[in-house]
Amino acid sequence: MNALGRHLLLELKDCNPEMLNDLDFLKDCLRIAVEEAGATVVAESFYQFSPQGVSGVVIIAESHLFIHTWPEYNYAAADIFTCGNSVQPEKAAELIIQKLGAKNSSLIELRRGLMPESQLKCR
Repeated sequence: MNALGRHLLLELKDCNPEMLNDLDFLKDCLRIAVEEAGATVVAESFYQFSPQGVSGVVIIAESHLFIHTWPEYNYAAADIFTCGNSVQPEKAAELIIQKLGAKNSSLIELRRGLMPESQLKCR
């Protein structure tokens, strides 16, 4: 069975709270993560919550990168969904973990769109 996409779910704990509340830093972080993965940016949207926290998405031709932050808990949740074989989402994950200074992180990978190889060849 082959998958149409890979979906990485990141749990990022014990992060730097200042970085988790810095909208411009988070935009740059996700843009650089997209470059590291070898993906192509299509659009982006970010929102700064009051009094704190940020949610943002970078839409890529290959799917998306999302982040949601809770600076008051030193926590962020991120997901990286990519389609095709040309993108390396694990490189984006490594960069996000490092840039946010997560001292405690975990990653779960889901294979999305599992298809018999014979169906994929028909496309």
